[in-house]
Amino acid sequence: MAEVVLKLLVPGGKATPGPPIGPALGPLGINAGKVVADINKATAKFAGMMVPVVLKINPATKEYEIEIGTPYTSALLLKEAGKEKGASNPGKEVIADLPLSSIVEIAKQKIEQMNTSDLRAAVLQVLGTCVSAGINVDGRSPKEVQAAIKRGEISIEG
Repeated sequence: MAEVVLKLLVPGGKATPGPPIGPALGPLGINAGKVVADINKATAKFAGMMVPVVLKINPATKEYEIEIGTPYTSALLLKEAGKEKGASNPGKEVIADLPLSSIVEIAKQKIEQMNTSDLRAAVLQVLGTCVSAGINVDGRSPKEVQAAIKRGEISIEG
């Protein structure tokens, strides 16, 4: 039998053997409790956020491999800001102000999933998400910070 691949979105450190994990593993004869414990251990650092998880299972040997992704950029920004949700009216409403150093750290976490290997470009993408979430950066709008980076007034160091 071919390898079975399950793509899941689970709460960091709080996955349960209920749907969608348990029902998918039951027919394969895999111990859902053990898989869930392993997923929770691997995602504990993302508590309070939804985390993408890829579960690769060999039904013949009952062996599995867990690949943990990083949460969405918006979720990382909101956690850093200490907020549960973004602005309901972005562009007019500001919910938080984060330092540029936090934006750079989030860009470093997400760069593997982005369509770039350049940290400067990754930071510009994260700043774009700040616009949508209503998060300012160092007291300025994210669009102003993006423009300053593009003009070379702010340098991004890896």
